[in-house]
Amino acid sequence: MPNENPPPAPTGPLVAALAYDGLCAFEYGIAVEVFGLPRPEMGSDWYRFMTVAAEPGPLRAAGGLTVQAGIGLEGLLAADLIIVPGWRGAGSDPSPAVVEALRQAHARGARLMSMCSGVFVLAATGLLDGRRATSHWRYADVIRQRWPQIEFDADVLYVDEGDVLTSAGSAAGLDLALYVVRRDFGPEAANKVARRLVLPAHRNGGQRQYVERPVPAREGARLSDLIADMRARLDHPFTVGELAGLAAMSERTFNRRFLETTGETPAAWLAAARVDRARELLESRDIPIDELAELSGFGSAATLRHHFRRRLNISPTDYRASFGRPGSPG
Repeated sequence: MPNENPPPAPTGPLVAALAYDGLCAFEYGIAVEVFGLPRPEMGSDWYRFMTVAAEPGPLRAAGGLTVQAGIGLEGLLAADLIIVPGWRGAGSDPSPAVVEALRQAHARGARLMSMCSGVFVLAATGLLDGRRATSHWRYADVIRQRWPQIEFDADVLYVDEGDVLTSAGSAAGLDLALYVVRRDFGPEAANKVARRLVLPAHRNGGQRQYVERPVPAREGARLSDLIADMRARLDHPFTVGELAGLAAMSERTFNRRFLETTGETPAAWLAAARVDRARELLESRDIPIDELAELSGFGSAATLRHHFRRRLNISPTDYRASFGRPGSPG
């Protein structure tokens, strides 16, 4: 029997996904999955969603699909967040109408967000000039050559410049989308969406771990077990010598294999994992910063603050104020 009292339509931020001929269906699907599905359990202020046509349709999408958007570029003027899925390629410039519509929406206060090659569209607007941005690592050379004014970072999953956000290769769009949910609605909401997607709410490491660089199967398994042990004992003061011994490798070989496997040095990986642990504790535990630093493996509050601010550009106290439980100590 149909529900006679359907939940009211959400009233939250309006998300617009840009559709075009040659649409990258996967990235577009990410936008729909995270921001466009009905989620009454998230409350009445959850996202609203629409698809905006960048050009007259019907619009062909990857996989033989056709997309018929209900509104044209004028829809961007009402959007709070505009998502540009993966674009047709660096050699296909967006139309002047698309560029101008994005600039006007940004000037009005809308956030712009690209996934993978969607960065080419944002680059064409000039809104990334003098800012950090990312995309799939294989686009690094073309972006640096064509848009040298952009500070391109090929080794991160996403970049948040406040009003302009960019993500790395296709699946990193999920990482950025969950980050946006966290930023807009807090960690509990992001965790709920991640569980629905059967994904971690946050992934460690950068893109370098996904560049093709084969690691022998035996060494890969050895490192996998070791990394699991490191994650389980973040409060242990690991040294490279100790880790290399546990992996039955020389320190030089261990450092090289660890970098190839994770995209980070052992020290950088441990710092990132400890920051993630500290973030979880800040969100869930009412404990002083000194104790939290010990539990997360940093040893001292000063070391925690240094790494936390370096990686997240925010202090632990300010993070707790934004995402922690009410009444948590500073």
